[in-house]
Amino acid sequence: MNNFKNKIVVVTGAGSGMGRAYALEFAKLGARLALNDYDSAGLAETVELLREAGEVELYTATFDVADRAAMAGFADEVKSVLGNAHVIINNAGISGAGKPVWATPLATIERVMGINFYGVVHGTQVFLPQLIENGEGAVVNVSSIFGLIGPPNNSEYSASKFAVRGFTESLMVELHDSPISVHLVHPGGIATNIANMPQHQAFSDKYLSTPPEQIVRHVIRGIRRGTPKIVYGRDSFKTWLGANLVPLRLLNKLIWHDMRKVLDRSDYPPQPSAMRDLSTSEKEGNAE
Repeated sequence: MNNFKNKIVVVTGAGSGMGRAYALEFAKLGARLALNDYDSAGLAETVELLREAGEVELYTATFDVADRAAMAGFADEVKSVLGNAHVIINNAGISGAGKPVWATPLATIERVMGINFYGVVHGTQVFLPQLIENGEGAVVNVSSIFGLIGPPNNSEYSASKFAVRGFTESLMVELHDSPISVHLVHPGGIATNIANMPQHQAFSDKYLSTPPEQIVRHVIRGIRRGTPKIVYGRDSFKTWLGANLVPLRLLNKLIWHDMRKVLDRSDYPPQPSAMRDLSTSEKEGNAE
């Protein structure tokens, strides 16, 4: 797709960060917008910024992208109010507990997977028929550079982003002869509030510096050019190189060396009590 004027662009997680930047940049290109976020206040701020920037036709809905029924209802309402979507930006995401595997509650893993991975699945599946019916469109699924490597204290987040990667790369092959382009985005250190919890502050201060507007403009260029994999942002290129060229044993050492100063070391080494709790939780889960 080259021209977004009067095209309907759907953005999840539009209440802040990259999602808000997608909304503002596509509005400048004359697109009509369908915006979602779980945070109603953040979404309202995005709408206000859009109104201040100029006249824009839009529809908004506040819901959790992990909720399949809510996402399906959103797709129906977008079609009813605006028409069939042309572009879907599956951007919504959350960070994890910032803990090692043995200290991460199963509920946290399920929550992160529900939003970061299943939110992408839901958004793709419910809007894809609209793109196909239009005879053109683009699916943009947001992974992370942590969908290229597995950093410590990010097991659930990294798992969700690797899952987005596999899901999207398969979709690319399935749609390779269609008029629908599929784009997988691996953002580097983008300055958003995804890591705004206290345990992530040191990580945020060290790594998150690329303005969200920069990567959004880069992604839009990628859609226009038909670029399937888009890697952009602080440390993204060296991460991509490492993931593709460096032996895993050495790569793991390099990642640990780079990140050791921003880790919460209170959970290292693993305590026997934590391992017992993990074992008990696993047995209870298997019993169900």
